[in-house]
Amino acid sequence: MALRIGLLGKKLGMTQVFSEDGERVPVTVIQTGPCFVVGKRTEARDGYDALVLGFDEKPVRLVNRPEAGLFKVANVKPQRLVKEFRLTPAELATFEVGQTLRPQDVLETGMPLDVVGTTKGKGFQGVIKIHHMEGMRATHGTHEYFRHGGSIGCRLTPQRVHKGKRMARQMGNERTTAQNLQLFRIMEEENCVLVRGSIPGATNGYVIVSKAANRTAYKRKGMGKEEARSKNPLKASKKAAAGRG
Repeated sequence: MALRIGLLGKKLGMTQVFSEDGERVPVTVIQTGPCFVVGKRTEARDGYDALVLGFDEKPVRLVNRPEAGLFKVANVKPQRLVKEFRLTPAELATFEVGQTLRPQDVLETGMPLDVVGTTKGKGFQGVIKIHHMEGMRATHGTHEYFRHGGSIGCRLTPQRVHKGKRMARQMGNERTTAQNLQLFRIMEEENCVLVRGSIPGATNGYVIVSKAANRTAYKRKGMGKEEARSKNPLKASKKAAAGRG
């Protein structure tokens, strides 16, 4: 399991900002604070080391007695979203119960992020919308099979439906992770971060923002080292036509 710190947040929507070189950048605005340390898990007591964070205050009337005791010990107001982040014992020792965490305390501008959210639910959908199947021709002689899934097996062989068969099912409303997104800017006063591109989920949906699991520096696709230009004018003209010249 990846041992990395993160923050809880809420997706506020998308907008566009301009970088220092004039580039127009589409970004997602995520409110990532303040988050509160409501507890700690230790190897001796719980069998693993983790930091328990809470986000988004909720009314006291919605809190049951066990939750109320947890927040009372941490001396923080009741929180709607509570999640754990696995950490090493050394990292866990740097945090105190009741501590307030803001974006600038954990994240840095330009770093790669992984954002976990719940995608928009689209209800029960057929195979054409979910799996992009072609469907039947809408011509003379075709009846009631325009958007059907077709055969799913044979009663002789294999006498069952294979696992993973592409069939109609619920679409969306599932946990999804968007990896290696750039943290474009931190808005310290608003406790918000601007992430380049889109993230899963609807507006006002809760998300988990953490350091990227498999990348230490953000690398934008197509912005690496420029390839050597060919001296052949024919090859050069083909690249220019393709937008790479």
